[in-house]
Amino acid sequence: MNEIIFLIVDAPEGGFSARALGESIFTEADTLDELRRNIRDAVDCHFDDGRKPGIIRLHFVREEVLAT
Repeated sequence: MNEIIFLIVDAPEGGFSARALGESIFTEADTLDELRRNIRDAVDCHFDDGRKPGIIRLHFVREEVLAT
């Protein structure tokens, strides 16, 4: 595996949550810098040596509601 993709969403209670596509990895944090560190730590813990992807891609999903 060369790459892993995380979907990043705004958490309802504040901060951010991240979920990997195709893997059972989930983490959350109050800031983006903290989230990036947590994602790296989670990927390091999840994969054995040699299986860790070389690229971690973050896909930000934002939702806006406009009232008319």
